[in-house]
Amino acid sequence: MKKNIKRFVFFILLGTLPGGFLFSQAPERPYWFTLEQGKLLFREGQYGDALIAFEDARRQRETMFTRMEQDLIFVLSLPEVRRLGDSLSRVETYIQDRGYDQADKALRELYYRVPREELNNSAAAALEKTAELKGYPEAEFWLGECYRAEGELGVALRQYRKAYDLRALLQTPGADTEILYSIADIHRMRREYIEMEECYLKILELDYLWSEDSETFVKNAMTRTLENEGIDRFLTLYRYDNTVVEKAHRLLGFYYYYSGRYGRASEHLLFAFLIQNTVLIEEMLSRRFDYQFTETRALMTEISAQPVLSAYLSEVEYYKTIYYLGSSLYANGKLGPARNFWILLRGRAEAGEWRTRGEAQLRTPFVEKAVEMP
Repeated sequence: MKKNIKRFVFFILLGTLPGGFLFSQAPERPYWFTLEQGKLLFREGQYGDALIAFEDARRQRETMFTRMEQDLIFVLSLPEVRRLGDSLSRVETYIQDRGYDQADKALRELYYRVPREELNNSAAAALEKTAELKGYPEAEFWLGECYRAEGELGVALRQYRKAYDLRALLQTPGADTEILYSIADIHRMRREYIEMEECYLKILELDYLWSEDSETFVKNAMTRTLENEGIDRFLTLYRYDNTVVEKAHRLLGFYYYYSGRYGRASEHLLFAFLIQNTVLIEEMLSRRFDYQFTETRALMTEISAQPVLSAYLSEVEYYKTIYYLGSSLYANGKLGPARNFWILLRGRAEAGEWRTRGEAQLRTPFVEKAVEMP
């Protein structure tokens, strides 16, 4: 009994020594885990705690790669290594043969994130790339989200720009586009419309059908089909599922309509409308093996009865897109095609105000004047 008491007292005393008790301190979690904790806190509305977590994640990553940079600098500074020249392969062999485990770990982490061929077998390039990896664009982005949620739009914008400047380090494909959308949203809220427009146009550089001059004839053919053969024929002939650019086309379309550039408005809204309906038609095809698109009104009736698809209509402002596509066509002197779009809204209770406004246009067409920018 006395022996057991002595052992218990020994471990208690050991726990009071600085760093002496094995379980007194848990090892620091990796930076990516801290980032995920921050996201959870953010989604729970705990923005202050989330902000601290994202700052910790940024610090942890910077500390990690700074340590790796120093480990490589130490080895590269050795006289015998300097004599090897800039050959990364020879330096790597030296590191492994001499058992410099931390430097070896740094190189393996580097190779995980940067393809070897990009380094051109250069030890100097490896060191430079390791230093660049200190940046953490994901943390910068989520810091921006916190500031945006708290109404600090100027600070949020700076954070988004930091994240975009570090976009080469992003791990998730398409995350750079998400950052651009966030930057554009801030400009829109701050009524900085020229900057907003620039962001959306930059996003549209990802739209090969829109940006390539060689595809102009396709855009012209699409426009002719819509105007001459109607909406149903247009959606029968064409499909385009580039959902990444849908929002940019849609919001630019609204912006150009309000600012009186009706030709550009109809072009962008046409693309947004096509992408939206491609998503809807493809979803119907995945749900019903015998589905075949024939008529836009029939498609609208079917999707309005399905909650998931109805939520998508709200997300992409489907009825608003229809209304302003018709309105921009009318403003360009295309009354017939414009009426076809307003007719889609007639009698559709789920379209809300856009039904009312579309029906008003059918009675007496007019070009709206902007009350405020979108």
